[in-house]
Amino acid sequence: MIVLRNLSFARAAKPLVDNASLQLGPGWKVGLTGGNGCGKSSFFALLTGALHAEKGDLEVPASWVIGHVAQETPALPDPALDFVLDGDVELREIERALATAEEKHDGVKIGALHARLSEIGGYSAKARAAELLHGLGFADADLARPVAEFSGGWRVRLNLARALMCRSDLLLLDEPTNHLDLDAVLWLEGWLRAYRGTLLMISHDRDFLDAVVGQILHIEQGGMKLYSGNYSAFERQRAAQLALQQAMFEKQQREIAHLHRFIDRFRAKATKARQAQSRMKALERMEEVAAAHVDTPFTFRFRDPAAAPDPLLVLHEAQGGYRSEAGTKVILGGIELTLRPGERIALLGRNGAGKSTLVKLLAGELAPLAGQRTEGKGLAIGYFAQHQLEHLRPDESPLQHMQRLDPQTREQELRDYLGGFDFRGDMATASCGKFSGGEKSRLALALLIWNKPNLLLLDEPTNHLDLEMREALTLALNEYEGGVVLVSHDRHLLRTTADTLLLVADGKVSPFDGDLDDYAGWLAAQREAAQAPASEVAQDKAADKAARIAAREQAAADRQALLAKRRPLLKESEKLEKEIAGWQAEKALLDAALADPEAYATSDRAGLEAKLKRQAELAAAIDAAEERWLEVHTELEGLG
Repeated sequence: MIVLRNLSFARAAKPLVDNASLQLGPGWKVGLTGGNGCGKSSFFALLTGALHAEKGDLEVPASWVIGHVAQETPALPDPALDFVLDGDVELREIERALATAEEKHDGVKIGALHARLSEIGGYSAKARAAELLHGLGFADADLARPVAEFSGGWRVRLNLARALMCRSDLLLLDEPTNHLDLDAVLWLEGWLRAYRGTLLMISHDRDFLDAVVGQILHIEQGGMKLYSGNYSAFERQRAAQLALQQAMFEKQQREIAHLHRFIDRFRAKATKARQAQSRMKALERMEEVAAAHVDTPFTFRFRDPAAAPDPLLVLHEAQGGYRSEAGTKVILGGIELTLRPGERIALLGRNGAGKSTLVKLLAGELAPLAGQRTEGKGLAIGYFAQHQLEHLRPDESPLQHMQRLDPQTREQELRDYLGGFDFRGDMATASCGKFSGGEKSRLALALLIWNKPNLLLLDEPTNHLDLEMREALTLALNEYEGGVVLVSHDRHLLRTTADTLLLVADGKVSPFDGDLDDYAGWLAAQREAAQAPASEVAQDKAADKAARIAAREQAAADRQALLAKRRPLLKESEKLEKEIAGWQAEKALLDAALADPEAYATSDRAGLEAKLKRQAELAAAIDAAEERWLEVHTELEGLG
């Protein structure tokens, strides 16, 4: 296990954590959380030996192999598959030793090396490396491509695959879902759940944390505290502590009052009916936003657009793609899409299916290859994509960016606005060239919001954003009265923001009949179909066209029937997990209170008996829920 004894550490002379003592058990999957600059990455550096403690001890078993993702990837000529295989250091050492032994005709050494190679699964290593690459979105043709040919985001995926290839005892992952699409996130989630070693992970994707981790290690105000349960359970426990400050209640009441005033004022006006309806939905969604974010440094909302044309934008029989000297490449065809104020659309689809192409078509960055793109009068598009961060001027500050955007507004008003994005004091006047990816993303969002768009096109807006900023963005989007088209791997953002799901697949854009759990099932079916044996593919090609159509229709019907059976079980499983986490958190507080001998010296016997009764009730409820959870998962396994 990992043991911290009175551990204190700092970075660049800045104290981060002081006097931390705790233990992390072997095989635990732990989410490491805390605000920006609190010491999360520095703790990883301590574990890898790149940083030394100021005082105290950090003990990691000497025999443990530690896997972590490299920050840089040099432009190597090595094929992607070989680069990933290099992650298994012992495998490569055995391969080199084997080559030497064969040159010397050392039969005894050759036999011993082959035995060890078999023990570590060396004969299936290439298949495992290929599986990792496929899971992270690489095509078969990519496996032989040199590392140097891949872009920065894809090199990040290669580094991740290499870290997963390492047969580690301790795996350290820092924001592993950045640069991944939803398909790859879901695959990685399953891989990490099956991982047998100890996992420490920094992530700002709450659904990903909920699905993978069983403990949260939170760094706050120079201390480290361990919580039992996933991220949602941690939020509930922390919210209970923060409730004593009353700040959560006061902030929520202000938000609700603001929404009620708008609804009451404009509900009866025909011109504002849709916006009022949108605010009513926002009011309903507020309960889904974690109350534990009361102390967030981010407070902003979208400014009211100057106009609200209806429709905002229409695509009619449109084709999306690219023209080059080599010819025209059509990615999407026959697109029929009408965007209206208050509409919130999320785009789903596998990597490379055309989601970003569709967003660029909507943004006007791509002209339709065919068909029509019609803008409503007064359309104001706010387009956010990762490449737009490159348009920030590195030698200028956030305040200078704002003044360039709106030179007529007073400096103090611009500073107040930037403060809502946590650009306060010296940060507002610092050159943004040295900013982190998250800080640049926040600045790009601030500039976009100031322009009062009535149509938001957001392509992976949460990359590099921490949990607090993601929650602030979720709240702001729920109050926003314009149209939204969203591409994101953050399922929490999709669930709490989007009303309509569109599937981009097979060169088409069509409504998706289901929720994100159904989409995960659809992805699994797609992966299964892609792995079908070559003989089945050849047989399908030789079959009569009508028979193939009938087979596909039957397969689709079977999948829908299976999804229909699985859906209530998945929802019941999710509900049980949330209930169990909540009960466990409540029971943990009761156990701690009742473990104190002074609790039994009280004169309030009725109160004590009530606590003991509640403790027994919680234990019984947890046992029953866990038994039912096992039954549900047995049924799910039976369905496949």
